[in-house]
Amino acid sequence: MPGRELFGDEELKEVIDVMKRKVIFRYGFEKEREGIFKVVEFEREFSKFIGSQYSLGVSSGSSSLKVALESLNLPKGKEIITQCFTFSATIEAIRESGFIPVLCEIDKTLNMDVDDLKRKINNRTVAIMPVNMMGAPSKIEEICEIAKDRNLKVVEDNCQSTGASYKGKKLGTFGDIGCFSFDYVKVMTTGEGGMVVTDDEELYKQADYYHDHGHPHLPGISRGEEKKMRDGFNFRMNELQGAIGIAQLKKLPEVIRRHKENKNKIKNEIKNLNGIEFREILDVDGDISTFLTMFLPDKEKAEKLKEKMRERGVAPATLNYWHFTANVEMCGGNYPKSKEILDRSVVLELKAIMSDEEIEKIIDTIKSF
Repeated sequence: MPGRELFGDEELKEVIDVMKRKVIFRYGFEKEREGIFKVVEFEREFSKFIGSQYSLGVSSGSSSLKVALESLNLPKGKEIITQCFTFSATIEAIRESGFIPVLCEIDKTLNMDVDDLKRKINNRTVAIMPVNMMGAPSKIEEICEIAKDRNLKVVEDNCQSTGASYKGKKLGTFGDIGCFSFDYVKVMTTGEGGMVVTDDEELYKQADYYHDHGHPHLPGISRGEEKKMRDGFNFRMNELQGAIGIAQLKKLPEVIRRHKENKNKIKNEIKNLNGIEFREILDVDGDISTFLTMFLPDKEKAEKLKEKMRERGVAPATLNYWHFTANVEMCGGNYPKSKEILDRSVVLELKAIMSDEEIEKIIDTIKSF
């Protein structure tokens, strides 16, 4: 899955461009940097790619969630609904921002169960935070309609699905504000880094202020002379991250193409096997194919297949603790539907670069089960 697989001279060139000028900080130092603003360029190109009016580079995917939530200026102590199956940063960001996370079940998309979402909404709910897990869309249009009908904000956690789309529209751009991660194991990477996107100018301004201690970033005015616009913190992206992001973004379509090709090779060979059901993908063309998820008839058979895969050196992805159990431990509650789905899931993390021998080994292992 990682974009680092295609690291090369392009990333090196962009980084050297920064180091020659010795300005790693994204703001100021106009004379020294000779017109080179890598984060600004990355933000501009990301907006073009994703289809948003505004993009703001931040220090991590976790930071993008925190910055997005704070930009909304919602009343603290209220509830925000997300799903029980997500990386724990989703829930941590809600809590760190002063809200109460409420978890709902997932369905066979491995994303938010909209029926359970409707049950969880009450007069304390102020926002919904759907997650597009593992490269594929949630029922995002339906979720946004539910939110609109109830006057709720939508913060779209797209940290695991950069480049994915639904009906031709990029994920991360359906809600009021969207969040992306460029962590080292993501489909494109800046080592650490993230992006916040929106079409709402006021939300962008609030996010921009918040991610840099309240600075308004006014042209022609030094940082020391600026007025503090609001409370904030340091979640800035630096120029090295921006430089790598520029190169990685250009490679993202090729990374996704390779993922799809490798996923289809495996899936086509095992699709007719008895007892194997695939994850529900709402838009096959929009799926970035970072994972191949199979459902076995029960937990016992799923565990046996995973054990066989480990024996053959085909390691399945480990998802249940950091993406489910830890969340339940933090928030409490019972999620029997989600647990049943996850217990019988077998997940393969795919790569952009996979040899024919590697793919055949995976196919043979599953067929021999």
